[in-house]
Amino acid sequence: MIPIRFDCDYTEGAHPRILEKLLSTNLEQTPGYGMDPYCEHARALIREAADAPNAGVHFLVGGTQVNYTVIRSCLMAHQAVICPTTGHINVHETGAVEATGHKILAVPCGPEGKLTARQVEQVVNDHFHGPTPPEHTVQPKLVYISQPTENGALYSLAELTSLHEVCQKNGLYLFADGARLGYGLSSPLSDVTLADMARLTDVFTVGGTKCGMLFGEAAVISKPAIDRDFRYALKQNGAMLAKGRLLGIQYETLFTEGLYFSVCRMAVEQAFRLRDALKAAGFQEYAPSPTNQQFFILPDPVFETLSKKYVFSGWDTLPDGRKAYRICTSWATKDENVDALIADIRTAAE
Repeated sequence: MIPIRFDCDYTEGAHPRILEKLLSTNLEQTPGYGMDPYCEHARALIREAADAPNAGVHFLVGGTQVNYTVIRSCLMAHQAVICPTTGHINVHETGAVEATGHKILAVPCGPEGKLTARQVEQVVNDHFHGPTPPEHTVQPKLVYISQPTENGALYSLAELTSLHEVCQKNGLYLFADGARLGYGLSSPLSDVTLADMARLTDVFTVGGTKCGMLFGEAAVISKPAIDRDFRYALKQNGAMLAKGRLLGIQYETLFTEGLYFSVCRMAVEQAFRLRDALKAAGFQEYAPSPTNQQFFILPDPVFETLSKKYVFSGWDTLPDGRKAYRICTSWATKDENVDALIADIRTAAE
């Protein structure tokens, strides 16, 4: 028996509408490097959805690639990134940012994985007004967050606005990793829109890999100074795809007739079904999440029983030895698989 995977949201291929469009355009000849009509139309659709008519929109293949390319293009050699300790670039990207020569200034955060405006202000003050002359340490210049966070939490509109304001006040860039942004925006508990993301950040990404595409991440750049030479950064970092239309076609399809939001909304609904079943069975949340990722503490016997049929991600070991796991749905999660897991959760809890 092949285990049913609930450990991540990118194991499936792509939405059928995307595959159909790729197949129907397979033998077309178009300009390369993202200068084809499909990419241009996809850019227009994303700008319209984000109410950002002047934003730069650039298509890359993967999440790590877009993160280090954006960060490297924003920073001078002596500048650094402020990031929560649980931030993806700090814990899951094999030192990709550091390999570009830029230090990550990791700031302690709670179980939600959020960075606060006050913490950003403190890092800036410690650098410019601390006991050490500022030029002896790396200069904080860019703030990295993800929406949702690594632990599935969402920044509220008020929190995002506060981060934007402190960055503007101190001359910092604000960069939001949106690999799972669709799941965050589609949550009924979110008060942030795509337009808010464009208005309150200098750069944010719209993830496709985890949200119905074969692969792809879009960098949406609101700040002209960053956008101006970004295509040079794409090429230098190996991020400029020769057959760029493969990205444009996928994003064009994803942003036609609301597909991006509808598939992500379905995944969140499936995750909430699992969340409610786990709570009803008496299991404790590790960190509350309003998105497609759910985090629960499972006793070893329960995990051992469930792991015979399902794959989860081990997430954390608590000080008392208990273990937390991530249970993740995706745009392609089937009703029957969720039904089966809920039934087995109830049985395991008895």
